[in-house]
Amino acid sequence: MPQSSSVRIVVLFYRSINHRPSIINQMTDWESRYLDGDTPWDKGAPAPPLIEMLERLAGSLDWNDVLVPGCGFGHDVRAIASKGVRVLGIDLAETAVDGARNYPLAGHESYRLADLFDRSWWTPAGFGGWWEHTCFCAIDPSLRLHYAEAAGALVRPGGWLCGVFFLTPHDPGDEDAGPPFRSSVAEIDDLLAPWFDRVDGWVPAVAYPGREGREWTAIYRRRI
Repeated sequence: MPQSSSVRIVVLFYRSINHRPSIINQMTDWESRYLDGDTPWDKGAPAPPLIEMLERLAGSLDWNDVLVPGCGFGHDVRAIASKGVRVLGIDLAETAVDGARNYPLAGHESYRLADLFDRSWWTPAGFGGWWEHTCFCAIDPSLRLHYAEAAGALVRPGGWLCGVFFLTPHDPGDEDAGPPFRSSVAEIDDLLAPWFDRVDGWVPAVAYPGREGREWTAIYRRRI
């Protein structure tokens, strides 16, 4: 996509989100979920597919500053930071951010109470990497384009968007329930295509119990 077209898309996105409440908060009161302890997505440890990816791509993933949207208590943030990477985890829920900050530092990680779609905190320098885990599946499918646009704006050219996508979170008959919401490889590819090229993807060999065969690890590179 020509640079001028990309700029127009991002500017229109900025204008639209500045005149409405948080998209994610319209769907779910995440702070209440944390206060009530209703957080089935939190397993108390980093996502097994993340550990697998870090081992598989050791030395070849040249990201030195990473954004983790919807970081929760920061288990994935600390796993990435332990590899010598500077990481910023953001979340909409204050209780989640406070909880993440209470853990011992694993490296150069930090946390921020922030809405992914609120550009007021966006750093002009952007990020060299993005780690996705349970943020994309929490967004209503009709609103996922905003996620892709944010990633396109925040990941620097040549940077990486990596993630484990929860494609089929529900049993047959419950497919339309959510969050989490189901997705497909084709949908994710199409959403990210204006900014990113997929360079790899696989079904994780390891997963949280109950997620075996339902997740997909993907590696995308921001187009230069």
